[in-house]
Amino acid sequence: MLIVAAILSIFVYGMIAAMLGTILPDFSKRFNLSPSQNGRIAMAQAIGLMIGSFAAGPLMDIYGKKLGVVGGLLLIALALVGLRGATGYGSILPMIFVLGTGGGALVNGGNALPPDIHLQSLTTPGVYNILNLFFGLGGLLTPLIAARLFQNNSARLLIFAASGASIALVIAAITAMAPPVGQVSFQVSVVTELLSRPALLLLSALLFLYVAAEVGVWNWLARHLIAQGLPEKRALTILSLGFALGLLVGRVAVSPILSSVPPEGVLLASAVLMALTTFLMLQSGNPNVAWLAVFGAGLAMAPVFPTTLALVNATFTGNLVATATGIALTAGWLGLVVSSPIIGGIAGDDPKRLKTALLLLPVCSVVMAGVVLALRAAAN
Repeated sequence: MLIVAAILSIFVYGMIAAMLGTILPDFSKRFNLSPSQNGRIAMAQAIGLMIGSFAAGPLMDIYGKKLGVVGGLLLIALALVGLRGATGYGSILPMIFVLGTGGGALVNGGNALPPDIHLQSLTTPGVYNILNLFFGLGGLLTPLIAARLFQNNSARLLIFAASGASIALVIAAITAMAPPVGQVSFQVSVVTELLSRPALLLLSALLFLYVAAEVGVWNWLARHLIAQGLPEKRALTILSLGFALGLLVGRVAVSPILSSVPPEGVLLASAVLMALTTFLMLQSGNPNVAWLAVFGAGLAMAPVFPTTLALVNATFTGNLVATATGIALTAGWLGLVVSSPIIGGIAGDDPKRLKTALLLLPVCSVVMAGVVLALRAAAN
């Protein structure tokens, strides 16, 4: 049951990660949203993710991991239903914020479960990657279902996703999870002590840069491809069967590799390949070339998020681990807070300028490589 609950939680978060980029084209047409408004919507989601991730860490240390999982799923289900009834920019913004808050709590809670799961012949980083392949599956199915089954009808997609979140909520609620670690109250001194550790600062910086790049693809790739002349259905299919499929395949492929290659080596290779593939995916309006580059970007990005969280878990133990994870995740969502307004601001009211704005992705990837090198040096 714990494995099922972890899979469903991470799968639902995969759906949420792809949701905004999937529904934005339809919402933009229905409510006449500009790229600048899209950027503010994405920022609202990111702020919610930060608050949800940070708050869930200490609460899970005090009350147990189930609180993060169940609370996150409940907020997600409510937000999806609320978005179904949205009437414009003013009603979309708060619901996206709630969606982000639930997503932040869920990603912290769901990624707290792998250390309690033991799979033969896999290290803990390998378990993180295996379970997070369901994140890729959720991200793959969301735009694919939107384009192929629901014909880009965002209202039907939102009800479908809300139903999935509700099922995951019921499973999580009846599943036994690890009890609290014994901490009885939130201590500011714990956060201060954690923030003084170079390892956590570097891991947080890595997630900051990575999330800026990954969510940049989820939220903006479809709009960029549509601006290059691709039909909306084709653009969403590339997002699904390109990027999301690359994430899924990459996490399956890297799990056994982590048994023999240090996590820092995997992260360095990923950062270098991310820089190359994200740059290439912006250079062609040919759908076949774009698909290859986007799939390559998904493969390159696949190990980064789960492997970084596994390093946080290995570095911090006991009543520090959930709080440390929350701090690292909050830094990750801060990357989205910063990147989305930059991308939207550079594009302005002209979607064709997204090609220039999205060069932020390979820039973040290059800086990531430098952070990983610093992390390796600190470890030695």
